[in-house]
Amino acid sequence: QVQLVESGGELVQAGGSLRLSCAASGRTFSSYAMGWFRQAPGKEREFVAAISRYGGSAYYADSVKGRVTISRDNAKNTVYLQMNSLKPEDTAVYYCAATFDYKTLWTPGGVMDYWGKGTLVTVSS
Repeated sequence: QVQLVESGGELVQAGGSLRLSCAASGRTFSSYAMGWFRQAPGKEREFVAAISRYGGSAYYADSVKGRVTISRDNAKNTVYLQMNSLKPEDTAVYYCAATFDYKTLWTPGGVMDYWGKGTLVTVSS
């Protein structure tokens, strides 16, 4: 069993930066590929970024490519999402997720093994 707890969400002005964290419980963190998703008000949850088990590979949604960096520290059981040049359309609840299969993270309809409860990011114009 893995529990995921996100943090770092807050109100930020457009053009600003924010780093989200997702802390995982358990000893098997490096067994999982990790991802970030987001859900804006009135919209479906969408994929943002993914990172492989040991951080050697990352994959990004086109909407955030070049502005967002995903990273992980397996010694700290934590995955991060650095977001720069934030836009009002980045406003959403951000969730982290864990799955054994890396490509599942961005495959439409992919089933995650674990989800966090989310952290709210609000970008003001």
